[in-house]
Amino acid sequence: MNLFEFCYGILHWLVDLVNNLWYWLGDFLPWYFGDFFTAVGDFAASDGHLTFMTILLESVVIIVVALINVLNFLWIFRKLSGRILDFYGPYYVGYRIGGWLQNLADGMKLFIKEIIVPTKADRLGFLLAPVIFVASSLVILSVIPLSVNFGLSTNESGEYVSAGALFALAAFSIAPFAILLAGWSSNNKYTLIGGMRSAAQMMSYEIPLILCAASVFLLAGSFNFVDIVDAQHDVWFLIPLFIGFVVFLICLIAEVEIIPFDLPEAEAELVEGWTTEYGGMRFGLFYMTTAVRSYAGGALATAFFLGGWQGPSFIPDEIWFLIKAYIVYTVFMWLTWSVPRVRIDQMLGLGWKRLLPLAMLNLLIAAALKSGGWF
Repeated sequence: MNLFEFCYGILHWLVDLVNNLWYWLGDFLPWYFGDFFTAVGDFAASDGHLTFMTILLESVVIIVVALINVLNFLWIFRKLSGRILDFYGPYYVGYRIGGWLQNLADGMKLFIKEIIVPTKADRLGFLLAPVIFVASSLVILSVIPLSVNFGLSTNESGEYVSAGALFALAAFSIAPFAILLAGWSSNNKYTLIGGMRSAAQMMSYEIPLILCAASVFLLAGSFNFVDIVDAQHDVWFLIPLFIGFVVFLICLIAEVEIIPFDLPEAEAELVEGWTTEYGGMRFGLFYMTTAVRSYAGGALATAFFLGGWQGPSFIPDEIWFLIKAYIVYTVFMWLTWSVPRVRIDQMLGLGWKRLLPLAMLNLLIAAALKSGGWF
């Protein structure tokens, strides 16, 4: 049973239950109310509307699972940072389970804080920037399946979006516009500099990232996540495209804007970068979305290079996929606390002068392997 069938079965049962209630109310109420309830029941029971509601329920389930994993990622970030920097950390909430509930407590604290909009800020842009940033990041998760049976499908056969991988990369590239909008609309010199740095950084690293993804698409012959994972049944793309895997990971770190590529938020010189003027839950959403993008980046690396959910048969596919994504995120955090922050000229030089040629070389290797009939 895939996720579509599961959600469809739940909704079908609920619709039948509600329909019986509608018809029962129609028998006891005046005729004009009865006709209304009968029309509502027939509308909900129609196959097209039920399919639409099933897709919505699928989206909710996927987002909930993703947010739970995001909380786990934040917990890993804090625990691993504490171990590397040799401190325990203020885990007063849920200390018996390692302080996992501290993230929820921090979120509730931010939720009740006052939201302040700077007097001279562009109010519309200031309000839209977090919405675009969060929405574009959550959309990425909607098209990345955790297994053949757990993903956003559009019918009972479990068919996923044919260009899901391409759509995920496109959604990933929307963030620079939201960040630049946030930095400009805040009407603060530090936020503007941070936004400009972020836009330059992401554009510098998105081109090598897309070229590495293009090599994966070339070997798999498809933009569909299921086809890409199935193409790695015999050998993971990590082996023939090792150069692309390394470049892809570095570009993901730059896209997520974590050390050593956190110049847009460099607190030593830009206060808090492009988020300086944001407070309360808006800042909390920006912070949460960084973890969302880290989760999405780990999932993309897993699907493109690490065989996706391919693994031992005694481990559920979804768990195996998440284990790989968590390992990728742990590597991110290990690099964060092991490598110093780079300067802006070093960062741009690395993207254009080093990673771009390596990504081109990786694409040529993929083309040679495909032409030679190895894949």
